[in-house]
Amino acid sequence: MGNSMIRCTAVMLAAGMGLRMGTDTRKQYLMLGGMPMFLHSIRTMQESEYITDIIVMAHRDDLEVVREFLEEYGFTKKLRKIAVGGKERVHSVANGLEAIDWPCDYVFIHDCARPFLDQTTLFRLFETVQTTKACCAGVPAKDTVKVVDENCDVKTTPNRADVWIVQTPQVFSFELIRDAHRKALAQEEYLSSQGIVLTDDSMVAELAGNCKVRMVMATYRNIKITTPEDLVIGDAFLKA
Repeated sequence: MGNSMIRCTAVMLAAGMGLRMGTDTRKQYLMLGGMPMFLHSIRTMQESEYITDIIVMAHRDDLEVVREFLEEYGFTKKLRKIAVGGKERVHSVANGLEAIDWPCDYVFIHDCARPFLDQTTLFRLFETVQTTKACCAGVPAKDTVKVVDENCDVKTTPNRADVWIVQTPQVFSFELIRDAHRKALAQEEYLSSQGIVLTDDSMVAELAGNCKVRMVMATYRNIKITTPEDLVIGDAFLKA
């Protein structure tokens, strides 16, 4: 199956409030290496031979700002739409999936707060999703992980060899993940009453899509910029 036949949409999440950064500017617009942080991964998607379309999820107050940035830096080549994000991340993704009204086989859902996405990871995800229908970028945990109870007492220590740190992109067959989001959001109140918070799309696929998600090796550089310390690390990566 040649790539020209396969349509992949990148759903780029840039709608967050960025509260943990402690700045007046939303973190996605902070400058990193000479351009707003959220544009780095959009550039990577635009340059990828596997991505055919891009939709950017933005805060409702920022649609024009986002459009201006994309135009100013030349990242509109594959842009289909800038759409309004939701209350939480899971709602932003659901809004994005519902807004896709062009041919789409697979979706690459990515947090723009991860600016160091690379082409090799995109290639691995593209290859994997065609056989698995659901896969996630990630890396094996370097640290030992503890599972704790409400008092922070350790309940279990999983074998480190079995633990991966999940990143994005998370990649799915389009209809599978769209339908899983519809199902999950219809049960949202029930899930939260059970203490289940949908923090990523692979969880949605596992719970509502009834499918296995394959982990795909990414890089330890694919960090999420959340706190001021992360910006320092990000700058160091760029200098290197």
